[in-house]
Amino acid sequence: MSIAGADATVDAPRGLAGVIVTETELGDVRGGEGFYHYRQYSAVELAQSRSFEDVWHLMIRGSLPDAAQRAAFVAETAALRHLPDAVRDALPGIARAGARSGPLAGLRTALSLLGAAADFQPLYDIDPRQRGADALTASAAVPTVLTALYRIGQGLAPVEPRDDLPYAANYLYMLTGEEPDPARARAVERYLISTIDHGFNASTFTARVIASTGADLAACLAGAVGALSGPLHGGAPSRALDALDAIGSPDRIDAWIRERVRSGERIMGFGHPVYRTEDPRSRMLRDIARGFGGPLVDFAVQVEERVEALLAELKPGRELHTNVEFYAGVVMELCGLPREMFTPTFCAARVIGWSANILEQADDSKIIRPAARYVGPPPPQPVPAALN
Repeated sequence: MSIAGADATVDAPRGLAGVIVTETELGDVRGGEGFYHYRQYSAVELAQSRSFEDVWHLMIRGSLPDAAQRAAFVAETAALRHLPDAVRDALPGIARAGARSGPLAGLRTALSLLGAAADFQPLYDIDPRQRGADALTASAAVPTVLTALYRIGQGLAPVEPRDDLPYAANYLYMLTGEEPDPARARAVERYLISTIDHGFNASTFTARVIASTGADLAACLAGAVGALSGPLHGGAPSRALDALDAIGSPDRIDAWIRERVRSGERIMGFGHPVYRTEDPRSRMLRDIARGFGGPLVDFAVQVEERVEALLAELKPGRELHTNVEFYAGVVMELCGLPREMFTPTFCAARVIGWSANILEQADDSKIIRPAARYVGPPPPQPVPAALN
C-alpha cells in the first residue's frame, strides 16, 4: 500500500486483512495450504528435528548453526538469563502490584526496567551489532522474569536459571524448581519452537510499528506484550482448556457448543484469521498430546471432532478448525504448567520472533504512519461560548 501525496489515501479492509505492509525475509504463513515457515524452513519440521536454540539462531543470525556455532550461541544466550540486580530487586514489588493481572502484565514493567538497567538506546541511534546484542539480552531475560513473577505471586522464592540446561528445560526448572522429565521438556520445546513467529499477527505488527519510530528494543517488546495479552490474540490456551472443563463429559458436548454458537459466543481454540484449513501447529500438538495419552487427551479429541462437525453445520462455509491454542492448552496441562502461565509461556517463545522483526524493521528508516477516515460531525463547527 503506497501514498502518492500528502493528501492521498488508500482504503484498506477492516482489520487490515490481506494488506501487504512490508517485505520480510523472516517467514510467511500460507493459510490456504496450512503451512508456515521460518526463513524458508517448515516451522513444524524445525520443531520436530531441531532445538530451540538452533531456531533462535536461525531467526536472529539468519542461518541454522553448525555444531561450533550452536555451542557458542548456547553459551552466549545462557549467560544472559541472569537478571541485572535492579530488575531482580524490583520483581517482588512488580508481582505485588500485579497480583490480579499476573506475570504477563508484570513483564511489561520488567521489560521497561530491563531496558533502562541494560542501557538500551534507541534503535535509530545504534548499529546493527548493538541492536542484535540488545535483542539477545531481552529475549534471554524474559523466561527468568516470567517464572520469577509467577513464583513470587505464589509465595515462593524465584529459582535462579541454570546455564547447563537448554532453553525449554531451564524454563520448566525455573517454574517448578525441579529439573523436568526429558519427554515433557521436549514437548514444551517443540511447542515453543512452533510459536516463535507467525506472520504479521497483532503483536508482531505492534512491535514493528514501535520499531519504526526508532524507539529502544524494550519499548518495542513491551508494546508487543500488551498486544499479546488480549484474549483474542495470545490469551486463548487456558480459555480453551476452561471450555473442556465447562463441557465436562462427552454427552454434554453438542448442547454446550450449540448454545454458545447460537448466543454468538466465540469457541476458544477454534478458527483462525489466516488458516482456512487445519492449523499445522494444532496437528503437531495433537500428535504430542496423543503420545502422552490419558483421559484429557481422549476427551479433547472427542470435543475437537464434534465441535468441527457442529461448526460446519451451524456456520457452513466458514472452515473453522482447531487452532494452536486448543491442543497447546492440553499439552501444557500434561506437562505440569499452571494455566495462568499458558500465555506467558507463549510469550517466552514469541519474544524471539518479535525481536527478529524488530531488528528487520530497524533497517528501514520509514516510520509507519497510516491514516484514518473522519466520520464525525462535519467541521468546522462553531465553538460554543464558555459557560460562566
